[in-house]
Amino acid sequence: MITKILIANRGEIACRIIKTCKRLDIQTVAIFSEADRTSLHASQADESFLVGGSRVSESYLNQLKIIEIAKQCKAGAIHPGYGLLAENATFAKLVRDAGIIFIGPSEEAIEKMGDKIQARKMMENAGLSVIPGMNLINLEEKMVKVAADKVGYPLMVKAAAGGGGIGMQKVEREDDIMKAVSSVVKRAERFFADSTIYLEKYIENPRHIEAQIAGDIFGEIVALGSRDCSIQRRHQKIMEEAPPPNFSEQANRRLLAEATKAGSTLNYSNVGTIEFLVDEHENSYFLEMNTRLQVEHPVTEETLGIDLVEWQIRLAESNRIENLKYNEKKATHAMEVRIYAEDPKTFFPSPGTIKTWSFPEMDGIRYDFGVEAGTIVTPYYDPMIGKVIAYAASRNKCIELLTRCLKESVVSGIKTNVPMILDVLEDERFKIGKVTTHFVNE
Repeated sequence: MITKILIANRGEIACRIIKTCKRLDIQTVAIFSEADRTSLHASQADESFLVGGSRVSESYLNQLKIIEIAKQCKAGAIHPGYGLLAENATFAKLVRDAGIIFIGPSEEAIEKMGDKIQARKMMENAGLSVIPGMNLINLEEKMVKVAADKVGYPLMVKAAAGGGGIGMQKVEREDDIMKAVSSVVKRAERFFADSTIYLEKYIENPRHIEAQIAGDIFGEIVALGSRDCSIQRRHQKIMEEAPPPNFSEQANRRLLAEATKAGSTLNYSNVGTIEFLVDEHENSYFLEMNTRLQVEHPVTEETLGIDLVEWQIRLAESNRIENLKYNEKKATHAMEVRIYAEDPKTFFPSPGTIKTWSFPEMDGIRYDFGVEAGTIVTPYYDPMIGKVIAYAASRNKCIELLTRCLKESVVSGIKTNVPMILDVLEDERFKIGKVTTHFVNE
């Protein structure tokens, strides 16, 4: 049994993990950077340790220092959260080699799915539909243009090690292909230390729908429902909901079956997500797999009556899926909005000190926050500072709850994307569930 967990993350997700651990009577250890000395996650944990300087490379990405702290405080497990080291196969191996439980899948699964080219090929061989594309081994202009012509315009240039919407660019015509390739290569090197890229056919008017899966070490894989994540800005999600609106039961069953097949192909253990692009005819195409907890996991939790963080912990303890706990189901629909510290029009980050952070107590509303009044939002980290989740008997009720909640909230000292979220919630196309990944741009 795991009795103490070091959380190798920060902010909202660290606070979220601490919440479950407190309920399970598991001790928690937080790490914090110089910039996060007064952070909420550091104060909520049972123990907290300085891990390094303000920049992530000096702190939250310092793998050896994190493991050293875990040993020092006798933590039996490390939970990576999402982002940062969550999908780093080297870190997972280092943790296990140190005799500490890594709360996540095997390093082999992380490595296979971390390379988007390898992941595409593996899933295609398993029988999943994959968006047509080509690897770019030779970046000479002539070879790139030949490959692009074979894929066909419009297309996407993508980083093989990409994720979180980083390292991808749409190209409409041949004249722009080399500029896009150069841009994506630079971003891939900067963010992932891997310049490998590939081309992928662009799907017109797609929806982004994903399936939550879980697997145990005994080979059982289950699909825990689907989520619509089509409301995005700069290829990063802003809003998610479960179940997906206007998505036929037949198409949903087919998507969940493909997700289960993907997990079985990997012999996957722990919690993960299979992401798909779905076209106008409800054909689903494998996009990628996230070998970790998702930011949007609360909408699955509220509609199924489960705690996915608890499931992660229990699966890491080698429990069988059939023995994992379901709670009383709260709702038939759930919707999540991400609160970013950013300008609602330009989407530029808005660092500063939060002077007021006030959200109303409401039935049917859940808050997963990583900040409070007085928190300093620095420019060093992702600007997402919290999430608001509504759960109810209907989608319309969720929209109503979220709208009322956000209109009654007061945040000062920094800018947030709340005005932009309200614009989405009050848009007629969104209300009837007729949106694609282009909705925000349109």
